[in-house]
Parts: sequence; structure tokens; C-alpha cells
Amino acid sequence: MKIFILTALLLSIFAFESNAQVYEFQTVTVIESIIPNGLGRSRMITVNETRDYKEFTSTRSEEDNDRNKSKRGDIRVKGFDETKLLNFFNIGGIRFQNIAANDAIVTSKLNTMSEEGWELAFVTSGVESYGDETDENGIYVTRYIFKKAK
Repeated sequence: MKIFILTALLLSIFAFESNAQVYEFQTVTVIESIIPNGLGRSRMITVNETRDYKEFTSTRSEEDNDRNKSKRGDIRVKGFDETKLLNFFNIGGIRFQNIAANDAIVTSKLNTMSEEGWELAFVTSGVESYGDETDENGIYVTRYIFKKAK
């Protein structure tokens, strides 16, 4: 009986490991301007091309200190969707209608991705400002990372 249980346990472990899911990922980046008077640019970006990071990566060591010599033009992606968004500020200050409009557009994109079988896996965000705490200039970046089973 112990051999049977041990065999069943081992078989279930191997079966579980062989069913490991492989995913493809898609990133949607939202950049919202935090620049007064509506002078900034706000966009949602989704890439339509692929790149193999290995082509642009070098492994450096004490013996081999050569860096990757890729050209910037080889890394750049020209095929992407750029969705216009509204800036957080206009001449009157914070424009809450603009924030609501951006939320509606981003939500539409998230819903479309979900309908296409993508699952939201991670969300990360950050703010970049150019000066001290009184400086209102900057950008707010949010990255939505989606995954889909291959």
C-alpha cells in the first residue's frame, strides 16, 4: 500500500510539473502629463512589434568586458498604437473631466484586452517630477502587464 501511495504521489508531482503554463505578455503604458496649462502630452502606448532582448544584451565579466554594440535604430519600435489622452492640468488647474475621460479610455482598452483573452497580471506606476516639492511639472506613468496562455 505504501508503494502505491508513493507511486501515485510521484506521478502527480510529475503530472503537475508537465502542466506548467507558458504565457505571452503584452504591456500597455499610460503616460499622463502633470504640466500646468495643458502644455504636456498624454498618451496610451501599445506595441505592435516584437523584439528579442537577447539581441541587445551582453553578459559582462572580469574576463569579457565587451558591451553590446547594438544601434539605437535597431532597438526602436516604429509599429505601435498611440492613443491620445488628455492632460491632468489645463489653464484653470487640475481638470477632473480630463481625468475621468482618461479613465474611460483606459478602461475601454482594459476591457478590450480582456475580451481578447488577455488577463491583467500586474500594474505598476510612478511619478516623475523635475524639481523640488513645489515643482508641478512631470509625468505620471502606469504600466499594465497582461498575460495570455500560449
